Parts: sequence; structure tokens; C-alpha cells
Amino acid sequence: MKEAFFYATLENGEVQCNLCCHRCKISPDKKGICRVRENRKGKFYSLVYGKPIAVHIDPIEKKPLFHFFPGSRSLSVATVGCNFRCKHCQNFNISQSTEIEGEEYSPQELVTIALNSGCKTISYTYTEPTIYFEFAFDIAEKAIKEGIKNIFVTNGFMTSLTLSKIKPYLHGANVDLKSFSNKFYREICGAKLEPVLESIQTMKDMGIWVEVTTLIIPTLNDSREELTELARFLASVGSEIPWHVSQFYPTYKMVDLYRTPKETLKMAREIGYKEGLRYVYCGNIPSDEGENTYCFNCGKILIKRYGFQILENRLKEGKCPYCSANQDGVWLYEKE
Repeated sequence: MKEAFFYATLENGEVQCNLCCHRCKISPDKKGICRVRENRKGKFYSLVYGKPIAVHIDPIEKKPLFHFFPGSRSLSVATVGCNFRCKHCQNFNISQSTEIEGEEYSPQELVTIALNSGCKTISYTYTEPTIYFEFAFDIAEKAIKEGIKNIFVTNGFMTSLTLSKIKPYLHGANVDLKSFSNKFYREICGAKLEPVLESIQTMKDMGIWVEVTTLIIPTLNDSREELTELARFLASVGSEIPWHVSQFYPTYKMVDLYRTPKETLKMAREIGYKEGLRYVYCGNIPSDEGENTYCFNCGKILIKRYGFQILENRLKEGKCPYCSANQDGVWLYEKE
């Protein structure tokens, strides 16, 4: 347990959390929406500090990040809890847990695991890193001293205060832009769209490498019109932002829907390119051509993938070997 960042003391013993855009007002002995931050006699505490529920080594492509140290390994860390209530959550058993569970690890112990495992990065993932921000921050601060980069896999619902705090230590992010509809965010996720759009723009302005994932759910966010609006927004932030359009499969509270047809993902990919994005990927369909990285300039294959595995990487110091165009990303040849 650790005293939380970014809260204000209010009247009658209440506190206001300013870590995420819910900005919960919390009465004594109560928790915020995330269920892992509690008001104890007018002081606000993180209940999951030092208690990760998951510590795994993953390929960086699993995040998914395709333009950040491709082919490398990342130490993935998560605690229980989330500030969203997504009806289609793939990790609902830990994100929606009402119990404070997890093994004891110090920030330094996790950094040491990453070093000993040859991980180039630490990813704060599986659940929303904003809700265990104090723990993530302390790990990230120690990680960069050892030459390890930090990555948030996030719903993007954090405040500008939170982003400003982590900026010196955060190198990459995959933001889950779930829809381009506030109605979807309100009814399916229990949140709002606009703060997520603001976070994507802010991260880009801060120089953090950003990739975006959209899980395309049949009948809910798969219309040509909505996908066009979403892709147009991303292109307005930066044409170099990789967009991962992923196949939905029935889970949690959405077992009555069907898997996303491949044709829908191909349509989304075509829309992304039409709206000016340089890199658009199809996720959850191993062996699809949409897994590969193509040169935005000449169209040749640069990185061939099967699922999370890289079969071939033809990049030469971040450039296309065919036309010499610089490719957007954070590549391993760079001396950090």
C-alpha cells in the first residue's frame, strides 16, 4: 500500500482522484471506480503497489507494437483492477477482480528480472497501467537507469497530470481506441471518447512512440463511416501512427456476438490507407498479409510476420533496402 499521486482533499473527509479522467470523488473507506485505490481517513492509497498479478515475458509484437524494437522481448507487468468496465474484456478475470491479489515484488526486483531475461522493455499491460500508476512509475524510473525502455498498453483515459509525470520515463504506448463513438464508450466501456483522443494527441506531442489498436466488433463499431472517421483522426495526429485493426472473438459479456469477418478487417485496412495512414495491420488473423510491414514509399515487404513471430526483417538501419526511405519507428540499431 502506498499513498497515491494526484489527489485532492475535499470537505467531509472526501478525496478527489485526479489520476484518470473519471476524477472520482471518494468518501471515507470507499474505493474509486478502479477498485484498487481507497480513501482511508482522508488519505488516498494505492492498494496494489508492489502486488503484480502477472509477470510474464512476451514478444513485443503481442502488445501489439510492430514498430518498437521488433523481434525483442518485453517484461509484461500488471496488477488487478481497471477504470473501464468493457463488456468484451479479454482479461476480465483480473481487470474486473474485486479482490486485491498478487505476489510481492519490489520495482527493483522486476527491473532485475527484465535485465536477466534480456528484455529490452518493460510493458505495463493486461490491465490499465493508470490504476497502478505509482508502482509503474517507480519501476519505470529504475528501468531507464539500466537502459530498459518503458511501454504503456493503455485505454488512454489518464489525465494530462499523469502523462506529464510519466513523460520522462515513457518511450512507447499502444492506445486502445475502442470506437469513434461516445455512445459506444458510455454503454460498452463505462467511459468517454474525448479524453482518449486527447491522450493520443498529447503522447504524440510529447514524443512518445504511439501505436493504436481498435478491436472491431460486429454491429457495434464496424461501420464504414465510423472506421473512416477514426482513421481520419489518426492521420490528422500523425500519418506514421501504426493502426492495428483486430478481430473480435466472443468473450465475457459478449458471447452472443460472432467473430469479426476477415472482410471487415480488410475493409478497415483499406480505409486506413485511403485516409493517409502509412501502416495498417490486421490482428488476430495469423498468416494474413495484414500482419506484415510494408514500405510506405515503394510498397515492398520489410517485415514478414506469423502471429507474434517475425519470420524475416529486411530493414537496414531503419530504412527500406529497396528505395532507402526512412521507416517510422524505434529500431534496435539505434544507440539509446
